Amino acid sequence: MIRIGNFPDTVNEYAARTVAGLVVILSLTAILTQSLWVVGALFYGFLARVLYGPKFSPFAKLAIHGIVPLLGLGTKTVAGPPKRFAQFVGVIFSGTAFVLLYFGQVLAFQSVLAVLVLFASLESVIGFCAGCFVFGFLIQWGWIPEEVCEKCNNLQFADKK
Repeated sequence: MIRIGNFPDTVNEYAARTVAGLVVILSLTAILTQSLWVVGALFYGFLARVLYGPKFSPFAKLAIHGIVPLLGLGTKTVAGPPKRFAQFVGVIFSGTAFVLLYFGQVLAFQSVLAVLVLFASLESVIGFCAGCFVFGFLIQWGWIPEEVCEKCNNLQFADKK
């Protein structure tokens, strides 16, 4: 049985950064081609990762089983909930881009995807996850339940041992 919301508690940072790089490539392709199919594929990937983690995401599968092992990047474990939040932000951006392109708002569509390219590039190249950064503030402000905070904190302390 497939369970919605089955996102992993931990994520390989190198796989996440690789997926972000693939998102940059697909987003730039979408900007250049103005193809609803390409933007739809981008939206699907984010939605699949939010709902199921890497299970139904072609980019995640390619990163985990192909690119990361091929490049010998190894494993660096990070908390999953902030990464899931970042994927949710990607759902919002790619969904918005799809709707804008569908209604012929090309400049707005390109602008939204340009922002996505910027933040996915930051994740991919230097490891700065803007969604994770915002997630940290949501924890501080009490908008994220305590049990989620504990999972993130436990992982951080486990990595330092």
